[in-house]
Amino acid sequence: MAASVVLSTSSCSTYAYHPSLSASSNLNSISKTKRSCQCFLNLRRSNSKPLIWSRKFVAHTSIRETESDSENDSRMVGEDSASFDLGQQRISSWLYFTAILGVVLYVLNVAWIDNSTGFGKAFVDAVSTLSDSHEVVMLVLIFIFAFVHSGLASLRDSGEKVIGVRAFRVLFAGVSLPLAVSTVVYFINHRYDGLQLWQLQSTPGIHQLVWLSNFISFFFLYPSTFNLLEIAAVDKPKLHLWETGIIRITRHPQMVGQVIWCLAHTVWIGNSVAVAASIGLIAHHLFGVWNGDRRLAIRYGNDFELVKNRTSVVPFAAILDGRQKLPIDFYKEFIRVPYLTITALTLGAYFAHPLMQAASFNLHW
Repeated sequence: MAASVVLSTSSCSTYAYHPSLSASSNLNSISKTKRSCQCFLNLRRSNSKPLIWSRKFVAHTSIRETESDSENDSRMVGEDSASFDLGQQRISSWLYFTAILGVVLYVLNVAWIDNSTGFGKAFVDAVSTLSDSHEVVMLVLIFIFAFVHSGLASLRDSGEKVIGVRAFRVLFAGVSLPLAVSTVVYFINHRYDGLQLWQLQSTPGIHQLVWLSNFISFFFLYPSTFNLLEIAAVDKPKLHLWETGIIRITRHPQMVGQVIWCLAHTVWIGNSVAVAASIGLIAHHLFGVWNGDRRLAIRYGNDFELVKNRTSVVPFAAILDGRQKLPIDFYKEFIRVPYLTITALTLGAYFAHPLMQAASFNLHW
């Protein structure tokens, strides 16, 4: 994180350096100033000279303060998103991450997914008793997940003080992950059970458009998603203030990515259940825009205000109106290991769609 400090005193303000003047003129100016000061000491004090001196001092100080404010507005106060230094990685940390991931997936399967031992099916069945409408059940599942997920995120500061940073991350993930799995599985199993509103799957080019939209949506993942070691609490989790990469395009990339994903799937499926799911997910992420800014403002104060002033929620808005100044090598912020990993995982998820659908159908949620 870059920081700049400007120090100024009253004694140096009257001898400001002017690059446009030559060396000889500077010496003459200084000598004249000294002679003037000597004469001033020998003369009787008058009311006019202190007034003139005071005006010069105030005007000069105002210019320096303006330049200082301009420098503060342009300095980078946030973190470099998606940065990954292989030299700083420790094998032991990634071994811990692999072990923790294996344990989490095993516990999730036994305690939630497996119908013979877990509570996942009972949870979905209980929510399904609220209405015969798949659209309503879909919205309720999303609301429960959103309430728990955003609620715990809002309680993060106080929760970390009570039980610790890593313990709170385990609690947050341990509650959010099962609810997310239930919501996704229900959507997969019932996405065609509602009212068919349109059918565009046979339209030429629509498959390519939907595929490309989904592919792009995953590149708008919130940069914190790249910090896998923090997600698993191997490294100490932090609330990050990002400023580079995808943040230059939009301050809330996860919201933008979710909107793109929802629109693409809704266009392809054309079903009322897909519409309901999209409405719920988009509403949740729009709330996240407000809640996320609120939390960052509390944590980072003026630094967040600087980032907020030169970024935008609407993609490319800050770039178009000149608030965001892109560096010449801006593209290098995307040629990084995390984005290459996202590319591989996105392609893998596309080809794994039949496997995900089969696994969801077998759960009968």
